[in-house]
Amino acid sequence: MTEGKTMSNEKEIATLAGGCFWCLEAVYDQLQGVESVESGYIGGAGANPSYESVCTGRTGHAEAVRITFNPTVVTYRELLEVFFAIHDPTTLNRQGNDEGTQYRSAIFYHSPEQKRIANELIATLTREKLFDKPIVTEVSPAAPFYEAEDYHQEYAARNPAQPYCAYVVNPKLAKFRTQFSAKLKP
Repeated sequence: MTEGKTMSNEKEIATLAGGCFWCLEAVYDQLQGVESVESGYIGGAGANPSYESVCTGRTGHAEAVRITFNPTVVTYRELLEVFFAIHDPTTLNRQGNDEGTQYRSAIFYHSPEQKRIANELIATLTREKLFDKPIVTEVSPAAPFYEAEDYHQEYAARNPAQPYCAYVVNPKLAKFRTQFSAKLKP
């Protein structure tokens, strides 16, 4: 069994929340071994939440991405290394100006192996004092994932000049491209 195996035919799923899903989707879409990325909602109460209901902070859902990847090309740990490089895992329920539980840092694991890898990486980053403050990333079992509305899918790719994309998403993409240049899709 490979690291974090959750699907057959050498495909696995990772579900991550690290602030606005537009940022995460834009980054992971460019990573070798990632086959698809869907923006959506996870970890709250009630089925089929809407963007408007999640934004109230009352549903408990986080904005997240569901990543389908090939573990022979990119490992689950490598996905998490990118995750910790592109968002601030030390702020509780916040990323930049985005505030609320829907913007929390969370890893929703799909197997005991994914849970182990996530906890080990957090312990390593803590031990190495990579961040000035404690990591507050939640590590929880995967719950039902609800795909976000169509207009949220590939949002940054379709709207690069939109102010949020220009000032928040694009700098994260630039950081990712610099730090992980060897892992970019051709």
